[in-house]
Amino acid sequence: MTKEELETQYSPSKWSLRRVKDVIEVHIQATSDATHNAQAATKTLLNVPYGLGEGEKLDVYLPKEPSQTFPLVLYIHGGYWQLLSKEVSGFAARPLVTHGIALAAVDYDVAPKGQLEEMVRQVRRSVAFAVQQYTWISDVYLLGHSAGAHLAAMVLSTDWTEFDVVPNIKGAFLVSGVYDLEPIMHTYVNDVLHINREVVQSNSPLQRAHKLEGKKGCRVLIAVAQHDSPEFHRQSWEYFEAVRSAGWSASFLDIADRDHFDVAEKLSQEDYVLTQVILNMISGE
Repeated sequence: MTKEELETQYSPSKWSLRRVKDVIEVHIQATSDATHNAQAATKTLLNVPYGLGEGEKLDVYLPKEPSQTFPLVLYIHGGYWQLLSKEVSGFAARPLVTHGIALAAVDYDVAPKGQLEEMVRQVRRSVAFAVQQYTWISDVYLLGHSAGAHLAAMVLSTDWTEFDVVPNIKGAFLVSGVYDLEPIMHTYVNDVLHINREVVQSNSPLQRAHKLEGKKGCRVLIAVAQHDSPEFHRQSWEYFEAVRSAGWSASFLDIADRDHFDVAEKLSQEDYVLTQVILNMISGE
């Protein structure tokens, strides 16, 4: 397979590579507008540092009338580890806070400033910080899209001993994720990431599925959009099978009439099928 063919595998199937840049700009505008709407409608704690690095900050969206304790969803943005930020990542907050659930949009240092292994450490650090800092958290849930789903999946295989805390992660919602980094090495994405085979092996969730053994208290939803590329479908299904084989409670959702970008954008809408699935999983239904 040529480099161009590999790159096409990571592009939404109904677009050519030439259109992807324009589609990303539309995606950023949509998530930015929805984030601003969420900030206007909720109580927020913005730019909360979870570490010492400039990019290690959270934007937290809280219910206006919270109960004594309530769940927290940590949203980890995508952007192929080189785009986007928490400033455009609060778009899913409004339906959640309406149901008494907080959301924290996680920032991390994207490439070229950040290296992939450090991004993984940062996201893990953000989870540890949240459960240590906020005593009102009842349960923790992870929500990641695209590269963010990769980072969320890496959190699931964390050895928490170095963080002096074991977060009560009750669920993970992984949307249109990347779980096998090996093909990435041969695409344009690696022109910025500069990952090698060692990094691939230690940071591919499919390679680390054995680390999930014995951790049975978390429900994992792996979702993919109908119009995601065949490569996203392949990796999503294989990771679903790996998680299930490790003994975890896992489910798979193929979302009709959605593409790689609007499958996440629609999370700003309460009546969207994925929003409803997330709300039902958190409520225990």
